[in-house]
Amino acid sequence: MLDKIEEAGSNKSTFFELLGGEASGTENIRLLVETFYDIMESDPKAAPLRAMHPADLTSAREKLFMFLTGWTGGPQLYIERYGHPMLRARHMPFPVDESARDQWMYCMIKAMHQLDYEDLLMKRLAEQLYGVADFMRNRE
Repeated sequence: MLDKIEEAGSNKSTFFELLGGEASGTENIRLLVETFYDIMESDPKAAPLRAMHPADLTSAREKLFMFLTGWTGGPQLYIERYGHPMLRARHMPFPVDESARDQWMYCMIKAMHQLDYEDLLMKRLAEQLYGVADFMRNRE
């Protein structure tokens, strides 16, 4: 897989392909999202982030799964159902500051560790996700 990861840096592969492509990419993204939200729900370090979410995370889990599937290069599930993600606008009602961004990244990186992602894949994916998470900040 390291060869494919190396290629990802040169845009020869998508993260979706690196996560299994058509064969298992959606299942692997689903597992990542479920692990992410399980961590957010149980880890005290993410308690403030969890408090920003509704009690029932079913919709949040599904929307993040659909978004990440398309964002990684797979089927555009989110866009097909909801249209353009408009991430910043959708997150504007929530106080997303550096702490919220860092808690989100903490949960995502911890999920990747729990799922035993290869280091290079985790590093590259985390770098890209950090850019998205940082873009969501709307408070100092």
